[in-house]
Formats: sequence, structure tokens, C-alpha cells
Amino acid sequence: MQKQDTTDVVACLKVISDPTRLLMLKLIENNEYCVCQFVDMFETSQPAISQHIRKLKQLDLLNENRKGQWRHYSLNDKSSHFSLVKAVLDQLDHDDPSLKEALKKVQPVKC
Repeated sequence: MQKQDTTDVVACLKVISDPTRLLMLKLIENNEYCVCQFVDMFETSQPAISQHIRKLKQLDLLNENRKGQWRHYSLNDKSSHFSLVKAVLDQLDHDDPSLKEALKKVQPVKC
């Protein structure tokens, strides 16, 4: 496990403390999702989802897999923040209502 300084830990915690970003990370922990799927799951706009993704990418928390013009995301286990994020994700209950609600709205990739 790579140790980090206070500034790095605080930056990571600030980014993952947003409920939408935290749920996005939990969802991509074991699966790859497209932006269009996040739009459906969180019932929000594509630009809003893109902003969440931008913040997660700034910390190198996401792997991006391009398929044509579309991008699919998964959790980057090579990130220097991975162990911290994984520890937080492991604390989330699989029966969390927000997580279950998002999973009910998963649609097949339509892009």
C-alpha cells in the first residue's frame, strides 16, 4: 500500500465525499459503465455526469475504455488513491437504498 501525504488524502476524500461520485465508484468497482448508463441511473444530465467523471479522472481513479466515440469507465486499481478508495467502498452496505435504486435503473448500453 502506497502512503500519501495529508494534502493527497484530503483531496481524495473531498472528491469521493460527493454522494453521486461515491456511488459511481461503487458501481464501477466490479463493472464497466458508459456515461449514458450513468445518466439513466442518476437521472441527471450528461454534462453533470461528465463533471463527476472529470473530477474522478483528475485523481486517476478511473480507467477509460474508448469504444468508438463512447467512453466506458471502470475503477483504476493502479491509482495511488486506490487503497483509500477501496477501504471506503468496502464500508458501503450492498443493501444501501441509493445503490439499489441506481442498480434498478441500469439499462443496456445504448450508445
